[in-house]
Amino acid sequence: MRAFFEAIISYPFMLRALIVGALVSGCCSVLGVPLVLKRYSMIGDGLSHVAFGAIALATALGFAPMAFTIPVVILTAFLLLRLSENGKIKGDAAIALISTGALAVGVMAVSLSKGMNTDVYNYMFGSVLSMSESDVTLSIILAAAVIVLFLCFYHKIFAVTFDESFLKAGGMKTGAYNMLISFLTAVTVVLGMRVMGALLISALIIFPTMSAMRLFKTFKKVVLSALLISVVSFLVGFYFSYAYDAPTGASIVVINIILFLIFSLIAKFKK
Repeated sequence: MRAFFEAIISYPFMLRALIVGALVSGCCSVLGVPLVLKRYSMIGDGLSHVAFGAIALATALGFAPMAFTIPVVILTAFLLLRLSENGKIKGDAAIALISTGALAVGVMAVSLSKGMNTDVYNYMFGSVLSMSESDVTLSIILAAAVIVLFLCFYHKIFAVTFDESFLKAGGMKTGAYNMLISFLTAVTVVLGMRVMGALLISALIIFPTMSAMRLFKTFKKVVLSALLISVVSFLVGFYFSYAYDAPTGASIVVINIILFLIFSLIAKFKK
């Protein structure tokens, strides 16, 4: 443990990884609550596949990966929301169509551009230690924006999550707040790909919320406990990854699974 803290102090890339990972974990957890309750939880998985496809395409074409990917993922999130609400293709089917299509485009782009390079590989499987100072700066700014917007619109997000039909009947424009949730999710997914990779980022959205819901019933308590669970899972997983030279993203998910099982057992014995 002492060596771990010394490494964080001694090596700037370790400190960068710790800061960005904690911020991304926090963003994923607070957004996971409305997404799970609204049954949009798999949107994170779908958007991560879209993000991978966009990054692979940007790399093949010589574009800046993040500058190209963020608007693509945001537009896709709005499209998925529109299809889910008004289109003939509903919910999980829309996510499956778009995510698998985007993943196929990404694989084709990688194949036609002389194979998967290190940067694309890191986005697919996660490599928090490879983040540059510019990546960290952008991540901190965007993560702070996500958290501030969530706090500013907390009561509206709460209302839309639990009684959207009633609010529509009362004349409230619920679509704008659903778009806000989609926008925040899209930004968070792109940020989280550096930490977790496209294949695992949805775990940070789903597991902390599901663990918190085992024991807590109010929206506020679930949000706060999910935030705590997510950050603790990241810190423990990050330490495990350092101590045993294990993949960071997979280590974090394993810790989340263990906590989910523990919380489920506690909830069972409390009944």
